[in-house]
Amino acid sequence: MTELLYQTDSYIKEFEAVVTAIDEERHAVLLDRTAFYPGGGGQPNDVGELDAGGQVYVVTKAEKGNLHVIENAALPAVGTKVRGILLHTDAAQSAGKIPVNVDALGVDLLTLAGHKLYAPKGVGALYVRTGTPTKPIHFGADQEHGLRPGTENVPQVVGLGAAARLARERLPAATEKLRSLRDALHQRLATAIPGLLLNGHPIERLPTTLHVSFPGIAGRELLSRVAEQVAASLGSACHSEADAVSGVLAAMGCDAGRALGAVRFSVGWMTTPEEIEAAAAALSEGVKDLLAPSR
Repeated sequence: MTELLYQTDSYIKEFEAVVTAIDEERHAVLLDRTAFYPGGGGQPNDVGELDAGGQVYVVTKAEKGNLHVIENAALPAVGTKVRGILLHTDAAQSAGKIPVNVDALGVDLLTLAGHKLYAPKGVGALYVRTGTPTKPIHFGADQEHGLRPGTENVPQVVGLGAAARLARERLPAATEKLRSLRDALHQRLATAIPGLLLNGHPIERLPTTLHVSFPGIAGRELLSRVAEQVAASLGSACHSEADAVSGVLAAMGCDAGRALGAVRFSVGWMTTPEEIEAAAAALSEGVKDLLAPSR
């Protein structure tokens, strides 16, 4: 996985590390330092203040929220290993788009979501490093090494395996193809729409997504205007119906106008250059219509 850029102390000091308790009983903490320098990337918290003191889990994401800035789990892994702290990484968005290697990351646990790499919806995978202690949250039969009771959905499991194999075979060509499509969309929008702002790091981000803010308009209004031509979102699927300002954008210091004008576009393996051109044209026309003086 591409390593995350370190920031200078002057930028880090402007933001406090955010350590959010997920579950006191399980002693899990979410490491989330959304410290962004202008136009730049973020990095996970230091783990020096954490003490194993029993069973502690550190939870990170391989990419940052709906901006999909790449975060390197290997950075906190250095601190967790010497303290006996377990490290879990959510790699749902990253797998199949960039290389994901559990040994290179140094993680103890890693999760995948099948539909993010063209497997059937409803299937996922949990990697557990040998020797990592785990406990079930559901009880009954002893399928899946006693972690999840119930008869396995074999067709979905086979589908995930096939999708993972195909995704691996496509790398690194897939990364370059997806990046070129994403960048083509960005270039066309930036040329047609003065003041368009890129959110997140210009380089250290997933090749599939483009997160931008449209000046002077609300993202929801724009998507409503181009709904028949373009399918996009205001943020992650978990919060796609909310009008609240993204917590990640707020932590970056974005004002309300920029945050509410933000839209996330995604490209995929089947996306064509013609679709990029059509989307850019529809969006540019939509912005023009929304900014036009009312008569």
